[in-house]
Amino acid sequence: MLKPRPLALARRTRRFASQRGLSIVELMVGVAIGLFVVAGATVVVSNQLGDNRRLMLETQIQQDLRATADVIARDLRRSGYWGNAESGIWHAGATSVASNPFTPLGALSSGVAASAVQFGYAPGTASDHGFRLTSGVIQMYVGGAWQPLTDGSTLRVTDFQVTLNSHDIDLACFNPCPIGSTTCPPKQTVREITVLIDGTAVHDPAVRRTARSNVRLRNDVIAGACPA
Repeated sequence: MLKPRPLALARRTRRFASQRGLSIVELMVGVAIGLFVVAGATVVVSNQLGDNRRLMLETQIQQDLRATADVIARDLRRSGYWGNAESGIWHAGATSVASNPFTPLGALSSGVAASAVQFGYAPGTASDHGFRLTSGVIQMYVGGAWQPLTDGSTLRVTDFQVTLNSHDIDLACFNPCPIGSTTCPPKQTVREITVLIDGTAVHDPAVRRTARSNVRLRNDVIAGACPA
């Protein structure tokens, strides 16, 4: 006959029988779920890093374009400055009217967009300042040489347009103008230039920004004279 097992042995047997470990299937399911969680977190972090990088590029490109447009606008606004401007206006004691030598704007025509402009203001010559687009870089004419205004390692300028818009205003004379005169009454030409700059980031061509500014030239062109 079999002897009954001791009480302690019976309890130990019941305790071992109640414990169950992980099967290989359960372990694989757990690992798969963990991998899915890690992959999802990696995608979220990667997207956030990409968005932050793109936002920084967009901010940098926009600031560069605005700074460039501001420099161009400030310099263009001085175009036509002449220290002897009173000689170009007819007055009672004048014997002749001189032409402002700083009024030309390169080869710009009203209403036609150009990719370059040259101008001048006193002291200097009529064409000792200017801007142009060359190989994705806007250059500035200073000191008799073209120098880069934009950084070609971070910003590629794809379009640079300078458009002159002008209109004439007839000035009044005290004495009547001769019949058929083409210089009387004198005309005041009001000029405004629209500057358009389009650029992309060198490291991400998908980042594209545009800057636009309108510049009212302070020195109007006076042509013609009133009769004595």
